Formats: sequence, structure tokens, C-alpha cells
Amino acid sequence: MVIAAILVVFPLCMAMAAFSDLLTMTIPNRLSLVLIASFIAIAPFAGLSVSEILMHLGAGAAVFAACFALFAFNIMGGGDAKILTASAVWFGFNDSLVAYIAYVSVLGGFLSIFILMIRANYNLILVSRIPVPQTMLHTKKVPYGIAIGAAAFLAFPSSPLVQATIGTI
Repeated sequence: MVIAAILVVFPLCMAMAAFSDLLTMTIPNRLSLVLIASFIAIAPFAGLSVSEILMHLGAGAAVFAACFALFAFNIMGGGDAKILTASAVWFGFNDSLVAYIAYVSVLGGFLSIFILMIRANYNLILVSRIPVPQTMLHTKKVPYGIAIGAAAFLAFPSSPLVQATIGTI
């Protein structure tokens, strides 16, 4: 049951965050709450010690501090900051968190360029009837949750929690 929870809860929440941000330009707070609460509930049964759990929560706190600063300067949205913080808890302080943040940065850059290209060709998209969510065409924001979700799928298999889970299978 714990193995299933580890391999399903995180990816499902991240996929929901990406699709929600794509379609509505918002990431529901409940997804961040589910990620943190489920980590706290699952971690002891996954074999993490109290100090390891605290290190994972510390990683979330460090990412939250960075995201809060970016949010304060209006560089990052609040939903993006919350989901990035909650997902960092699942990685902990290790190389997989660094890889995750690097993936978010690179994919976010590509996503931003792609959306700028879509917005520059707004009339062509309308004429050719290419299905693009209206939120991507009419706002100045970038649905960064897409990049966060994609980065989570790329980095999560290398996280210690998943590696330990795969080792028990």
C-alpha cells in the first residue's frame, strides 16, 4: 500500500497541477496540501527516520524561502510557489532536488519561449483553428505549472524515496 501511495500520489498531484495551470491558469491549494500531508503520512512507513523526514521538510522550507522572494518581486505566481514548495518536500536535500530545480528552470524557459511564439502568432492560430486554451492567449502570465509538472516527472524517478521503494519491489 505504501509503495502504491509513493508511486501514485506525487505523480497524480503534479499532473493535476500542470493540467489545471494549463486550462485555468491556477493551481488549486488542495494539491499542495495533499502533497505535504501525504508525504508526512507516508514517510514513516517508507522507512524514513525522523531526521530524514525533517531534512525533507527543510528542503521544502528552503524552496519556500526562495519562491517567496520570487513571489514578493512578482516574478513567480503564488500557486507555482506553493506547488514547487510542496513537491520539494518529496525530494529532500540531495542531488535529485537540484536536478528537479534545474529541470523546472530549463523547461520553464522553453515553455516561456513557446508561449511567446504562440502569442506572436495569435491571428494565425485563430484563422487555422488550432485548439489553444484561451488563457494562454489572453493573459500575460505563463502557466509555469506545466514546466513544474513536467520536471517532476523527469526528476522523481531519481529521488531517494522512489529509489528506496523500487529497491523493495
